[in-house]
Amino acid sequence: MINEVIFEVKESLDGGYEAQALGYSIFTEGEDIEDLKSNIKESILAHFEDDLPSLVRLHIIKDEILEI
Repeated sequence: MINEVIFEVKESLDGGYEAQALGYSIFTEGEDIEDLKSNIKESILAHFEDDLPSLVRLHIIKDEILEI
């Protein structure tokens, strides 16, 4: 049984969000964060089938520009 899957989440250059699972070949995207979460759940179910992880963590990376 897999304990945890971590997704690195970034804002897409085209708008919306992209998520890549660390250590697994799972990539998905969504128009907003709720859409992305739904797509991550679908991806997890398709990838792991019967051996689902007990925890899915989203590591959200946000770039911010500070003007001086």
